[in-house]
Amino acid sequence: MKGIFSPKHKLRNPQSELFGGEIVESFEIPQRAEHVLQEFNKRNIGEVIEPIDFGVEPLLKIHDSKYLDFLESCHRDWELAGNTGDASALSWSSNKMDNSSTPNDINAKLGYYCLSADTFICKGTWEAAKESANVALTGANLIINEEYSAFSMCRPPGHHAPRDRFGGYCFINNAAVAAQYMIDNGSSKIAILDVDFHHCNGTQSIFYDRSDIMVCSLHGNPDEAFPYFSGFKNETGEGPGKGYNFNYPMPPNTDYFEWQKALLSALELINKFAPNKLIVSLGSDTFKNDPISFFKLESEDFFDYGSKISNLKIPTLFVMEGGYAIDDIGINMINVIEGFET
Repeated sequence: MKGIFSPKHKLRNPQSELFGGEIVESFEIPQRAEHVLQEFNKRNIGEVIEPIDFGVEPLLKIHDSKYLDFLESCHRDWELAGNTGDASALSWSSNKMDNSSTPNDINAKLGYYCLSADTFICKGTWEAAKESANVALTGANLIINEEYSAFSMCRPPGHHAPRDRFGGYCFINNAAVAAQYMIDNGSSKIAILDVDFHHCNGTQSIFYDRSDIMVCSLHGNPDEAFPYFSGFKNETGEGPGKGYNFNYPMPPNTDYFEWQKALLSALELINKFAPNKLIVSLGSDTFKNDPISFFKLESEDFFDYGSKISNLKIPTLFVMEGGYAIDDIGINMINVIEGFET
C-alpha cells in the first residue's frame, strides 16, 4: 500500500484552543501526522509519495466558493484588522436572526463560517488544508488507476466540515472531496465508512440527499459527544438519499466487543450496497487513552478491525481523520493499515 504525505501539514500549527472553559494547547498539532508517518515507514508498509496539486476545482464540487475565499483570506484579514495570534470567532450567526448576505467584517465572517469554538485559524491554515485535500485526491487518483489500496495521511482532518463551515479542527472535507472525485472519474457508487470517535456531521450533510454515496458512521452518542447535534440513528438520509445514511451512536466506555458489532453491521450494509470503491475515514480516537474521547478500544483491536474491513474485498482509500493520544496514534493508525494488508 502506498502512503501519501505532505510536509506542508506543518503550516497549520495552532498555538491554542478553547477546551473545558480554558485556553489550552491545541490537541490537533503537527506531531500527530509525524508519528503516523514514522510508524508507516518503520513497518515498511509501502512507498510514501507526495501529493499532486489538483487545484481548487475539485474543492468547489463540495464546498461553497465564498467559504473557500474566506479560508484563503481569513488570517490575512485578521491581521489587517489589527489582531495578533490565531483568528477565533467571538460571535456566531443565528438561523433565526441573521440576514442572507455574507458579512464583510472579519469577526463577523469568523462567526458566520464557524461551527465550533475549539478551532482557531492560524496563518498557514489555508495552505495546509488545501494540501490535505491534495493528499486525499492523490490517494483517490491511485485507486481510480487500479491501485487496490492507499493511505492518505491527511492533516488537518476534514470530516466535520460541511459545505460552508469549519470546526472540529476541520476546514475542507477530504473524504467528501475524494469521493466526489471518484464519482467524476467513472465510479457509480462509493461507500464512506467513518470509524473516527466523533460523528462525521460534515460528510453526512454533504451527501444526505444522494443515493450514489453511502455514509456509515460509528461514533460517540451525540447526546454526550462532539459535535452533539447530529449522528442519531433516525438520520437515514432524505429525498433520493433516504436509506443511504447510517449512524451507530454508542455510549461512554464502549469496548471493542460492542464496537465491533456496529462495525460488522455497517460492513454488511456496505457489502449489500456493492460500491465500486470504499473510503475509510480513519480516526484512532476510539483508543482507550485518547484525551478527548470515551471509547475503550485497545491497540490490538485496531489491527483486528482493519482485517474485517479487508474482508469486503473492495478497493479502499484510507483518509486520516482524528486521534489525539500522541504517543499511540501512529501505532493504532498503522495497526488498522497492517490489519487490512495482512
